[in-house]
Amino acid sequence: MSQDRMQAHMTRPPRPPQSPRSPLFCDVALAHRIERVEAQLMAAATEAACRRRTDNAGFVVPVAGGTATFAEDGSPFNKVAGLGFDGVPDASVFDDIERAFAERGAPVQAEVSALADPGIGALLTGRGYRLASFENVLGLALDGAHASVAPSGIDVRVCRDDEFDAWLDVVADGFAHPDTQGVPAHEDFPRDVLARAERDFAAAGVVHYIALRDGSAAGGGSLRTADGVAQLTGAATAPAHRRHGVQTALLSTRLTDAAAAGCDIAVVTTQPGSRSQQNVQRHGFHLLYTRAVLVKQHHQPTP
Repeated sequence: MSQDRMQAHMTRPPRPPQSPRSPLFCDVALAHRIERVEAQLMAAATEAACRRRTDNAGFVVPVAGGTATFAEDGSPFNKVAGLGFDGVPDASVFDDIERAFAERGAPVQAEVSALADPGIGALLTGRGYRLASFENVLGLALDGAHASVAPSGIDVRVCRDDEFDAWLDVVADGFAHPDTQGVPAHEDFPRDVLARAERDFAAAGVVHYIALRDGSAAGGGSLRTADGVAQLTGAATAPAHRRHGVQTALLSTRLTDAAAAGCDIAVVTTQPGSRSQQNVQRHGFHLLYTRAVLVKQHHQPTP
Protein backbone atom coordinates (compact mmCIF):
# COMPACT_ATOMS: atom_id res chain seq x y z
CA MET A 1 0.00 0.00 0.00
CA SER A 2 1.23 3.42 -0.55
CA GLN A 3 2.75 2.17 2.99
CA ASP A 4 0.65 3.88 2.84
CA ARG A 5 0.05 1.81 0.31
CA MET A 6 -2.07 1.89 3.39
CA GLN A 7 -1.30 5.59 3.41
CA ALA A 8 -3.54 7.78 5.50
CA HIS A 9 -4.48 11.43 5.82
CA MET A 10 -2.22 13.43 8.10
CA THR A 11 -3.83 16.57 9.48
CA ARG A 12 -2.01 19.86 9.59
CA PRO A 13 -0.22 20.19 12.97
CA PRO A 14 1.13 23.39 14.45
CA ARG A 15 4.22 24.41 12.50
CA PRO A 16 7.32 23.27 14.43
CA PRO A 17 10.56 25.25 14.59
CA GLN A 18 12.57 25.00 11.39
CA SER A 19 15.11 22.19 11.52
CA PRO A 20 18.78 23.20 11.15
CA ARG A 21 19.56 19.87 9.43
CA SER A 22 20.86 19.82 5.90
CA PRO A 23 18.72 17.88 3.41
CA LEU A 24 19.25 14.14 3.79
CA PHE A 25 21.02 12.73 0.73
CA CYS A 26 19.97 9.31 -0.50
CA ASP A 27 22.51 7.33 -2.50
CA VAL A 28 21.94 3.92 -4.08
CA ALA A 29 23.22 2.12 -0.98
CA LEU A 30 20.67 3.82 1.29
CA ALA A 31 17.86 3.24 -1.19
CA HIS A 32 18.87 -0.43 -1.34
CA ARG A 33 18.66 -0.71 2.46
CA ILE A 34 15.23 0.92 2.56
CA GLU A 35 13.88 -1.18 -0.30
CA ARG A 36 15.29 -4.37 1.23
CA VAL A 37 13.53 -3.60 4.52
CA GLU A 38 10.30 -2.88 2.62
CA ALA A 39 10.52 -6.19 0.74
CA GLN A 40 11.21 -8.03 4.00
CA LEU A 41 8.13 -6.46 5.57
CA MET A 42 5.93 -7.52 2.67
CA ALA A 43 7.33 -11.05 2.93
CA ALA A 44 6.82 -11.26 6.70
CA ALA A 45 3.27 -9.88 6.53
CA THR A 46 2.37 -12.24 3.70
CA GLU A 47 3.80 -15.20 5.61
CA ALA A 48 1.61 -14.17 8.57
CA ALA A 49 -1.42 -14.08 6.26
CA CYS A 50 -0.54 -17.55 4.96
CA ARG A 51 -0.36 -18.92 8.51
CA ARG A 52 -3.73 -17.34 9.27
CA ARG A 53 -5.43 -18.74 6.17
CA THR A 54 -3.80 -22.20 6.02
CA ASP A 55 -5.14 -22.75 2.48
CA ASN A 56 -1.88 -22.46 0.49
CA ALA A 57 -3.30 -19.61 -1.60
CA GLY A 58 -0.52 -17.19 -0.73
CA PHE A 59 3.12 -17.17 -1.76
CA VAL A 60 6.42 -15.41 -1.11
CA VAL A 61 8.95 -15.66 -3.94
CA PRO A 62 12.42 -14.06 -3.76
CA VAL A 63 13.27 -12.24 -6.98
CA ALA A 64 16.51 -10.36 -7.73
CA GLY A 65 16.94 -9.05 -4.20
CA GLY A 66 13.25 -8.24 -3.80
CA THR A 67 10.12 -10.30 -3.24
CA ALA A 68 6.93 -11.18 -5.08
CA THR A 69 4.12 -11.69 -2.58
CA PHE A 70 0.45 -12.65 -2.66
CA ALA A 71 -1.51 -12.88 0.59
CA GLU A 72 -5.19 -13.08 -0.40
CA ASP A 73 -7.69 -11.42 -2.73
CA GLY A 74 -7.50 -7.64 -2.52
CA SER A 75 -4.62 -7.55 -0.06
CA PRO A 76 -2.21 -4.59 -0.01
CA PHE A 77 0.58 -7.18 0.19
CA ASN A 78 -0.03 -8.42 -3.37
CA LYS A 79 2.95 -6.92 -5.17
CA VAL A 80 6.57 -7.12 -6.22
CA ALA A 81 8.83 -4.98 -4.02
CA GLY A 82 12.53 -4.22 -3.71
CA LEU A 83 13.59 -4.90 -7.30
CA GLY A 84 16.56 -3.34 -9.00
CA PHE A 85 19.40 -3.60 -6.51
CA ASP A 86 20.63 -7.13 -7.19
CA GLY A 87 20.66 -7.40 -10.95
CA VAL A 88 17.90 -7.72 -13.52
CA PRO A 89 16.05 -11.05 -13.38
CA ASP A 90 15.70 -13.30 -16.38
CA ALA A 91 12.47 -13.05 -18.33
CA SER A 92 11.66 -16.63 -17.27
CA VAL A 93 11.54 -15.49 -13.64
CA PHE A 94 8.76 -13.06 -14.46
CA ASP A 95 7.01 -15.71 -16.55
CA ASP A 96 6.64 -17.73 -13.35
CA ILE A 97 5.62 -14.73 -11.21
CA GLU A 98 2.99 -13.55 -13.67
CA ARG A 99 1.64 -17.08 -13.98
CA ALA A 100 1.31 -17.33 -10.19
CA PHE A 101 -0.64 -14.06 -9.97
CA ALA A 102 -2.79 -14.99 -12.98
CA GLU A 103 -3.72 -18.32 -11.39
CA ARG A 104 -5.15 -16.27 -8.52
CA GLY A 105 -6.94 -13.85 -10.82
CA ALA A 106 -4.79 -10.92 -9.71
CA PRO A 107 -2.80 -8.25 -11.56
CA VAL A 108 0.92 -7.95 -10.92
CA GLN A 109 1.93 -4.69 -9.25
CA ALA A 110 5.62 -3.81 -9.17
CA GLU A 111 6.87 -0.87 -7.11
CA VAL A 112 10.24 0.28 -8.45
CA SER A 113 12.55 2.87 -6.91
CA ALA A 114 13.92 5.63 -9.12
CA LEU A 115 17.37 4.58 -7.86
CA ALA A 116 16.94 0.97 -9.00
CA ASP A 117 18.75 -0.48 -12.01
CA PRO A 118 17.11 1.14 -15.08
CA GLY A 119 17.04 -2.30 -16.67
CA ILE A 120 14.12 -3.19 -14.37
CA GLY A 121 11.91 -0.55 -15.95
CA ALA A 122 12.90 -1.68 -19.42
CA LEU A 123 12.10 -5.30 -18.54
CA LEU A 124 8.68 -4.49 -17.09
CA THR A 125 7.50 -2.07 -19.76
CA GLY A 126 8.65 -4.52 -22.40
CA ARG A 127 6.40 -7.12 -20.79
CA GLY A 128 3.33 -4.89 -20.95
CA TYR A 129 3.40 -3.26 -17.53
CA ARG A 130 1.79 0.19 -17.44
CA LEU A 131 2.47 3.10 -15.14
CA ALA A 132 -0.37 3.35 -12.61
CA SER A 133 0.94 5.82 -10.03
CA PHE A 134 3.90 7.20 -8.13
CA GLU A 135 4.69 7.33 -4.43
CA ASN A 136 7.35 9.29 -2.59
CA VAL A 137 9.70 7.91 0.04
CA LEU A 138 10.84 10.53 2.55
CA GLY A 139 13.43 10.15 5.29
CA LEU A 140 14.64 11.75 8.50
CA ALA A 141 18.06 11.14 10.02
CA LEU A 142 17.73 9.98 13.62
CA ASP A 143 21.09 11.32 14.70
CA GLY A 144 20.26 11.99 18.33
CA ALA A 145 17.64 11.66 21.04
CA HIS A 146 14.13 12.71 20.11
CA ALA A 147 11.90 14.19 22.77
CA SER A 148 8.27 13.12 22.55
CA VAL A 149 5.88 16.05 22.08
CA ALA A 150 2.14 15.88 22.73
CA PRO A 151 -0.24 18.85 22.97
CA SER A 152 -2.32 19.15 26.12
CA GLY A 153 -5.12 16.60 26.27
CA ILE A 154 -3.50 14.17 23.80
CA ASP A 155 -1.98 10.88 24.92
CA VAL A 156 -0.20 8.49 22.56
CA ARG A 157 0.72 4.96 23.56
CA VAL A 158 1.25 1.51 22.12
CA CYS A 159 -2.14 0.03 21.34
CA ARG A 160 -3.25 -2.77 23.68
CA ASP A 161 -4.81 -5.91 22.26
CA ASP A 162 -8.21 -4.90 23.60
CA GLU A 163 -7.91 -1.51 21.88
CA PHE A 164 -7.29 -2.84 18.38
CA ASP A 165 -10.92 -2.49 17.26
CA ALA A 166 -10.97 1.12 18.47
CA TRP A 167 -7.65 1.71 16.68
CA LEU A 168 -9.03 0.21 13.48
CA ASP A 169 -12.25 2.23 13.69
CA VAL A 170 -10.44 5.54 13.96
CA VAL A 171 -7.90 4.67 11.24
CA ALA A 172 -10.65 3.43 8.91
CA ASP A 173 -12.55 6.66 9.57
CA GLY A 174 -9.45 8.61 8.59
CA PHE A 175 -8.99 6.53 5.44
CA ALA A 176 -12.64 7.12 4.51
CA HIS A 177 -11.96 10.88 4.41
CA PRO A 178 -8.68 10.95 2.47
CA ASP A 179 -6.21 13.65 1.64
CA THR A 180 -7.49 15.56 -1.40
CA GLN A 181 -4.27 17.48 -2.03
CA GLY A 182 -1.74 16.22 -4.55
CA VAL A 183 -1.83 13.02 -6.60
CA PRO A 184 -4.69 10.73 -5.49
CA ALA A 185 -3.93 7.21 -4.31
CA HIS A 186 -4.61 4.47 -6.86
CA GLU A 187 -5.59 1.95 -4.15
CA ASP A 188 -8.44 1.71 -1.69
CA PHE A 189 -9.05 -1.07 0.82
CA PRO A 190 -12.33 -2.09 2.50
CA ARG A 191 -12.39 -2.21 6.29
CA ASP A 192 -12.32 -6.02 6.49
CA VAL A 193 -9.26 -6.22 4.24
CA LEU A 194 -7.59 -3.45 6.24
CA ALA A 195 -8.33 -5.26 9.51
CA ARG A 196 -6.76 -8.52 8.35
CA ALA A 197 -3.75 -6.73 6.87
CA GLU A 198 -3.09 -4.79 10.06
CA ARG A 199 -3.28 -7.96 12.16
CA ASP A 200 -0.82 -9.57 9.76
CA PHE A 201 1.37 -6.48 10.04
CA ALA A 202 1.37 -6.92 13.82
CA ALA A 203 2.47 -10.53 13.42
CA ALA A 204 5.29 -9.23 11.20
CA GLY A 205 6.59 -6.91 13.92
CA VAL A 206 4.64 -3.73 13.21
CA VAL A 207 3.66 -1.90 16.40
CA HIS A 208 0.36 -0.01 16.49
CA TYR A 209 0.00 3.27 18.37
CA ILE A 210 -3.28 4.81 19.44
CA ALA A 211 -3.79 8.53 20.09
CA LEU A 212 -6.39 9.55 22.66
CA ARG A 213 -7.76 13.08 22.78
CA ASP A 214 -9.48 13.85 26.06
CA GLY A 215 -9.83 10.11 26.54
CA SER A 216 -11.41 9.34 23.16
CA ALA A 217 -9.69 7.48 20.33
CA ALA A 218 -8.67 10.22 17.90
CA GLY A 219 -5.99 8.71 15.67
CA GLY A 220 -3.66 5.83 15.07
CA GLY A 221 -0.30 5.07 13.54
CA SER A 222 2.19 2.25 13.27
CA LEU A 223 5.92 1.60 13.32
CA ARG A 224 8.32 -1.19 12.39
CA THR A 225 12.06 -1.15 13.01
CA ALA A 226 14.56 -3.31 11.09
CA ASP A 227 18.19 -2.91 10.01
CA GLY A 228 18.33 0.53 11.60
CA VAL A 229 15.35 1.73 9.56
CA ALA A 230 12.17 2.95 11.26
CA GLN A 231 9.25 2.41 8.90
CA LEU A 232 6.29 4.66 9.65
CA THR A 233 3.71 2.35 8.10
CA GLY A 234 0.67 4.59 8.04
CA ALA A 235 -1.21 7.05 10.23
CA ALA A 236 -4.66 8.59 10.30
CA THR A 237 -6.77 10.99 12.34
CA ALA A 238 -10.56 10.86 12.57
CA PRO A 239 -12.09 13.97 10.94
CA ALA A 240 -13.64 15.14 14.23
CA HIS A 241 -10.20 15.33 15.84
CA ARG A 242 -8.17 16.96 13.09
CA ARG A 243 -6.20 20.19 13.55
CA HIS A 244 -5.54 19.51 17.23
CA GLY A 245 -2.00 18.14 16.99
CA VAL A 246 -2.89 14.43 16.97
CA GLN A 247 -0.56 13.63 14.07
CA THR A 248 2.24 15.67 15.64
CA ALA A 249 1.95 13.58 18.78
CA LEU A 250 1.79 10.28 16.86
CA LEU A 251 4.82 11.17 14.77
CA SER A 252 6.84 12.45 17.72
CA THR A 253 6.17 9.38 19.86
CA ARG A 254 7.13 6.94 17.10
CA LEU A 255 10.32 8.85 16.28
CA THR A 256 11.27 8.86 19.95
CA ASP A 257 10.75 5.10 20.19
CA ALA A 258 12.62 4.52 16.92
CA ALA A 259 15.64 6.52 18.12
CA ALA A 260 15.59 4.63 21.42
CA ALA A 261 15.60 1.36 19.45
CA GLY A 262 18.83 2.38 17.72
CA CYS A 263 17.45 3.34 14.30
CA ASP A 264 19.50 5.88 12.35
CA ILE A 265 16.79 6.77 9.81
CA ALA A 266 12.99 7.00 9.74
CA VAL A 267 11.11 6.65 6.47
CA VAL A 268 7.54 7.29 5.40
CA THR A 269 5.76 6.78 2.07
CA THR A 270 3.29 9.38 0.81
CA GLN A 271 1.39 10.31 -2.30
CA PRO A 272 3.29 12.98 -4.29
CA GLY A 273 2.31 16.54 -3.41
CA SER A 274 -0.07 15.37 -0.68
CA ARG A 275 -0.85 17.00 2.64
CA SER A 276 0.85 13.99 4.25
CA GLN A 277 4.09 14.81 2.42
CA GLN A 278 3.78 18.48 3.29
CA ASN A 279 3.30 17.72 6.96
CA VAL A 280 6.20 15.31 7.38
CA GLN A 281 8.46 17.76 5.56
CA ARG A 282 7.47 20.36 8.13
CA HIS A 283 8.85 17.96 10.70
CA GLY A 284 12.23 17.68 8.99
CA PHE A 285 11.72 14.80 6.55
CA HIS A 286 13.34 15.09 3.13
CA LEU A 287 12.37 13.53 -0.17
CA LEU A 288 14.70 10.57 -0.81
CA TYR A 289 13.29 9.08 -4.02
CA THR A 290 10.12 8.24 -5.88
CA ARG A 291 8.74 4.79 -6.64
CA ALA A 292 6.97 4.07 -9.89
CA VAL A 293 3.98 1.77 -9.50
CA LEU A 294 3.76 -0.44 -12.60
CA VAL A 295 0.84 -2.82 -13.14
CA LYS A 296 0.19 -5.66 -15.54
CA GLN A 297 -3.46 -6.67 -15.60
CA HIS A 298 -4.57 -10.29 -15.61
CA HIS A 299 -6.72 -11.06 -18.62
CA GLN A 300 -9.01 -14.04 -18.69
CA PRO A 301 -8.40 -16.19 -21.77
CA THR A 302 -10.98 -15.95 -24.53
CA PRO A 303 -13.22 -19.05 -24.58
